Amino acid sequence: MARLAQTAGLTDVQREILKTVREFVDKEIIPVATELEHRDEYPQAIVDGLKELGLFGLMIPEEYGGLGESLLTYALCVEEIARGWMSVSGIINTHFIVAYMLKQHGTQEQKDYFLPRMALGEVRGAFSMSEPALGSDVSAISSKAVKDGDEYVLNGQKMWLTNGGSSTLVAVLVRSDEGHPEGTAPHKSMTTFLVEKEPGFGEVRPGLTIPGKIDKMGYKGVDTTELIMDGLRIPANRILGGQTGRGFYQMMDGVEVGRVNVAARGCGVAQRAFELGVSYAQQRHTFGKAIAEHQAIQFKLAEMATKVEAAHAMMVNAARKKDSGERNDLEAGMAKYLASEYCKEVVEDAFRIHGGYGFSKEYEIERLYREAPMLLIGEGTAEIQKMIIGRRLLEEYRLQG
Repeated sequence: MARLAQTAGLTDVQREILKTVREFVDKEIIPVATELEHRDEYPQAIVDGLKELGLFGLMIPEEYGGLGESLLTYALCVEEIARGWMSVSGIINTHFIVAYMLKQHGTQEQKDYFLPRMALGEVRGAFSMSEPALGSDVSAISSKAVKDGDEYVLNGQKMWLTNGGSSTLVAVLVRSDEGHPEGTAPHKSMTTFLVEKEPGFGEVRPGLTIPGKIDKMGYKGVDTTELIMDGLRIPANRILGGQTGRGFYQMMDGVEVGRVNVAARGCGVAQRAFELGVSYAQQRHTFGKAIAEHQAIQFKLAEMATKVEAAHAMMVNAARKKDSGERNDLEAGMAKYLASEYCKEVVEDAFRIHGGYGFSKEYEIERLYREAPMLLIGEGTAEIQKMIIGRRLLEEYRLQG
């Protein structure tokens, strides 16, 4: 699709990276995605290919063996990957968020130790913030770290951990009341711990259990898990940044770029849905002509394409704002909200264009129809995005006097 979702002002290097990723997606992901998704099979061969392309180190600085690219480059790559299979972009995303948090907030020792191996994909990252009972209320976290000599003992249960089984490094957010007097605001008594573990399920290190994959409606292939800490002992030098009480801010910084990523995923899935819809509309004939020649279908295609363009533009704007060093929570929230909602609508319209065949597992649109709803929830629901957007707008437009 040569015309939709183009990005102006890219460098030659960025264009070459995106060309390489798109060719990989067309050759290595799209032909096998639906079959692997129906089997809920981890795409190991695809992941190995992404390692060879250097995508696990795309935004890691060159001094640590990465490519040192921008968030915009990364988001555009995610858009291409999600166009092929959204689950693969999820495998990359959580790794990237942990690498970003390390780059921005880690101690020099932590950066030197983790980032070179993360750039190669030898260490694979995941991050864990949510819990079974708290939903979007991060301040209600109950998992706790208690200081014991030179170590901390972690206890609690975390939920919705993407890459829970396949990762070897998890950034875990817990409460840490030590050094924070009673009455301290909840978000000021949270700490992020860097937890190393073995890949797989069951007890992956003493005191840490990954029970198994959560069976999901869509977003299959990637492993989504719980994480249970029962007397998990972590040395103090594995506190992200070396100080307690900063975990909430570190996680929110990571989530901001994660929201750009989810927006990019929505753009990619919507692009693919449009491609499938406009192609099928020219192949399917009713009443003596291709359904694409019926005005009702043309209107639907026009709406779909416009939504793809609008979502892409907002995603690019949010990424560029973050790359500039400016605060981008407003732009990221808007992009995530719009892209996920538009993605759902474009996918449903493509599903309707396919008619009865859209309900068949033989057609790719059936998989997209089950994948799109995850984007309405991941990295914050639409309602959370609206709260963020509304508060930021009032900051910007507050009346004086």
